[in-house]
Amino acid sequence: MTRNDDVERQVLTGTDGGPVLTYVRGERAGRPWADLVEVVGTADPVPTVLSRMSGWVVSGSVGLGEELVAHGARVLRHAHGMRRELRPAPPEPAPLPPGVRAVAYDHDPRALLPAWRAAFGPGHPDHHPGTDEEAFHQRLVPLLEGEVLGPVLPSSVLAVDGGGRVLGGVILTDRDGQPWIAEVFRAPGEHHRGLGDALLRRALADAAGRGLASVELVVTDGNPARRGYERLGFVHTLTALTVVVP
Repeated sequence: MTRNDDVERQVLTGTDGGPVLTYVRGERAGRPWADLVEVVGTADPVPTVLSRMSGWVVSGSVGLGEELVAHGARVLRHAHGMRRELRPAPPEPAPLPPGVRAVAYDHDPRALLPAWRAAFGPGHPDHHPGTDEEAFHQRLVPLLEGEVLGPVLPSSVLAVDGGGRVLGGVILTDRDGQPWIAEVFRAPGEHHRGLGDALLRRALADAAGRGLASVELVVTDGNPARRGYERLGFVHTLTALTVVVP
């Protein structure tokens, strides 16, 4: 994950009026979100964040996050940013399993729910602890409607079986001008092994064919998918801790 200089950054000031940190303003989990936080002042930013950003989601360095956690903040996500350059060598599309075909993302979000929910079941670092309906309305729908990481790009792809049932997908979005892999999922089971990798290769090849220079993503710490991204040429860019300020 890299800083996009075309995105307006907000400045949080201390009691003396001096800058403490900068961030990109957004919304996450129904709360105001300070993303891509960078500490810019010499003063300890923690007291200012606690007093001025109560109830906010804050994403920044692990050090800042851990200091906030020590003062009562709740960890929302510990994740790693990764980037894949698409020039000059995008990955080649990979074949899909027999009986499975790739289609463009143009489905009702409800059609994605069974495979998406099963992909992130209990025990997975990205599991949503609520009910299926809560996960659908709180996480999947806002993502697909562009409310979280920007509008869905045409390089997004789904895998469907002979009956049209969605088995997996890769959702790319335009996050403030940076192509972003917002979601990679597949239904669990040995017969679907490799499907996520094949879909991701197709999505990246399509993105390269449309002239996109790079893609980025964030993978939760402990998610084994990180190894697959590394095999596809993604490189680590940063590690961030996202917390909810008390």
